[in-house]
Amino acid sequence: MYDNKSDRGGRPNCDPIMMFKVLTIQQWYGLSDMEAERQIADRISFMEFLGYPDEVPDSRTIWLFRERLSRTGTDRVVWSELQSQLDSMGLKVVTGTVQDATFIEADPGRSKKPRGDDAKARRSRDGTWAKKGDDLHFGYKLHQKTDLDYNLIREMETSTASLHDSQIDLSTEGEVVLRDKGYFGARAKGIDFTMKRRTTDKPLGELDKEYNKLISRIRSPCERPHAVIKRIFNAGRVLITTVKRVHVKMVVTAFAYNLYQLCTLKNAGII
Repeated sequence: MYDNKSDRGGRPNCDPIMMFKVLTIQQWYGLSDMEAERQIADRISFMEFLGYPDEVPDSRTIWLFRERLSRTGTDRVVWSELQSQLDSMGLKVVTGTVQDATFIEADPGRSKKPRGDDAKARRSRDGTWAKKGDDLHFGYKLHQKTDLDYNLIREMETSTASLHDSQIDLSTEGEVVLRDKGYFGARAKGIDFTMKRRTTDKPLGELDKEYNKLISRIRSPCERPHAVIKRIFNAGRVLITTVKRVHVKMVVTAFAYNLYQLCTLKNAGII
């Protein structure tokens, strides 16, 4: 995480575990960097969760730590470690998985066209426009794979909003994966159960309709991550300007969701 260690000494770096806890608190409570700084200094419960640090990280330190995660790729290492710990708890994928995607909105500014590298801070550099039904969306898209057994997020990726869902395949060979009609026509690496869609030369038969109903019924509980992330964490909108930065934000969000879901499983007596 840090590359300034030398015999000459200097200001000590912040503990990375404590800083990652700060990012987790942000996602649980939907806090900005500045609000996180204020709330940590004010709430005893937050200070206890962080281990009563000698110094409360300021908003700039929080921003730089998130940027460091993005630059070093450590966010992916953290995500891999989380999955290893879930497996060690006996929470391995058994039945199968569901892949889905949701929009993460960003600030489009006044213009309908993104300005690329010339965009200002209040304007997303990598965000793109996408249309779903009659609604326009600007920003990014969170792709995630959720297991059917425990409703935990197992894999995730971040892209711009205009990238079609079918371009991201998070399944693995030999793994059952259920997908909606947005993935129709794109083969998965796993054992593919994708809902069928009517085409110009082939309408859906009664058997296909029953097949779609069955897939929809099985995969519907796995819409829970989207509901928690957007309605409870308020993480469905970002003020971040690049895909890499949004990815770090979404890794922490998915991490926070999995901890939230583990509490739900514990309260239900499942673990």
